[in-house]
Amino acid sequence: MAEPLTTPRLAPPAPDAATQRLTIVVHSGDLDKLMAALIIATGASAMGTRVSLFFTFWGLNALKTGERAKGKGLLQRLLGWMLPSGPEHVPSSRMNFLGLGPRMFRLLMRRGGVPSLAELIDTAREQGVTFVACTMSMDLLGIDRRELMDDIEYGGVASYLLAAQEADTNLFI
Repeated sequence: MAEPLTTPRLAPPAPDAATQRLTIVVHSGDLDKLMAALIIATGASAMGTRVSLFFTFWGLNALKTGERAKGKGLLQRLLGWMLPSGPEHVPSSRMNFLGLGPRMFRLLMRRGGVPSLAELIDTAREQGVTFVACTMSMDLLGIDRRELMDDIEYGGVASYLLAAQEADTNLFI
């Protein structure tokens, strides 16, 4: 059996002008792509890079807690029922097979000692990675702030663009 992989848990870097910065637009809601975004984010943060994740469209599903806000219109309620309700329920980009594929991947990850998506999210938050939820996408998809994790930031495209202008590296996943 493979030795479990561990994610380094370091204190967030002290802000200064010399610190490297990374922004990642998290557009995809697919398990494998979300894993890639979080692995890159936690790795960069562990190396002292200041990281900001901008969750938009389907990527917002990774920030959901499973709570359903009241007072939505019919279309927003329908979207809420059709979309995954948190990191434990996101599909894979390939080999989804009505949910069997992601279950298989999660089992293989657990057996291989690879942290789950939820664990990577927790690690990133502990490391001081900034999580920003796109307010325009939230409005469009009918996602209420009460349905998302606590202690995240909210902003539109201007927020992301300002962070991207200051960053050394910008990724889109």
